[in-house]
Amino acid sequence: MGAKLVPLGVTVLLACLGACPGQAGDAIVEVRIAEYRYEPAELTVKVGTTVRWTNDEKRVSHSILFTGPGGFESDRFFPGESWTRTFDTPGSYPYSCGPHPEMRGLIEVVE
Repeated sequence: MGAKLVPLGVTVLLACLGACPGQAGDAIVEVRIAEYRYEPAELTVKVGTTVRWTNDEKRVSHSILFTGPGGFESDRFFPGESWTRTFDTPGSYPYSCGPHPEMRGLIEVVE
């Protein structure tokens, strides 16, 4: 699974404004972070999809903390930065923000 910080604007991507069921594998789907919430908070994607979280806050850093089995936390990323993860295995991936646990999201990965 790839996970890295990417400066905003480096990668051209397919943006999703709502839940994106049926995204083709190898697609990039975007989740924006604004006003202490994930937009969209829940996504359904196909195996092989990369999700990119972009911090659109003005002054606050965030992280992505996967809370299920095998969970881990991303590095913190600051306004204008993003973090990506490619989902290679079907399943449910609940997550929150490490420093702001009230922020919650879910990625459902399907075949």
